[in-house]
Amino acid sequence: MNNLNELYEFDSIIRAEHGIICGVDEAGRGPLAGDVYAAAVILPAGAVINGLDDSKKLTGKKREVLYAEITEKASAYSIAQASVAEIEELNILQAALLAMKRAVERLHIKPCYALIDGDKKPHLGINCEAVIKGDSTSASIAAASILAKVSRDREMLELAQKYPQYGFDKHKGYGTKLHYDALREHGPCAVHRMSFLKKL
Repeated sequence: MNNLNELYEFDSIIRAEHGIICGVDEAGRGPLAGDVYAAAVILPAGAVINGLDDSKKLTGKKREVLYAEITEKASAYSIAQASVAEIEELNILQAALLAMKRAVERLHIKPCYALIDGDKKPHLGINCEAVIKGDSTSASIAAASILAKVSRDREMLELAQKYPQYGFDKHKGYGTKLHYDALREHGPCAVHRMSFLKKL
């Protein structure tokens, strides 16, 4: 695992070459329900956020603390999503890329270069590169991963209030035994991705 200094060093090298950079990541490609989220973050040179890491390696409580610090310290950030209907129409990969594109386009500062987590890139009006395991490589991508994950988890908590029978607050829409048991008992609801339920 890269340490915090290496995350910032990676960004510093890219920033020196390209100017203003943003990190971009998504959350929610795997779940059976809910929108797919993405975030774009521009961190100022010299900003340090202790504990910054890939969102998947952090507890929900730690992500919430970091969310507040990231949104306070970022030069700019944006959170976007693609709907369940768009996931069904486009497929999950294209919907995730669409959410990423929206997040970058909504930044109030235009970046010169984008670092995209993963091996696929959305079509942006700026140069960008895909960074495999980017949320463990780049501070900007790690920050984006946290904003996207926290935002999506908050949506699932809201959906748990609306559809309490599915336990969205517990599994966040992922295909756990609890979720599948609820689907068998109640059938899918409006926020389920029907193309993900072919095995049901």
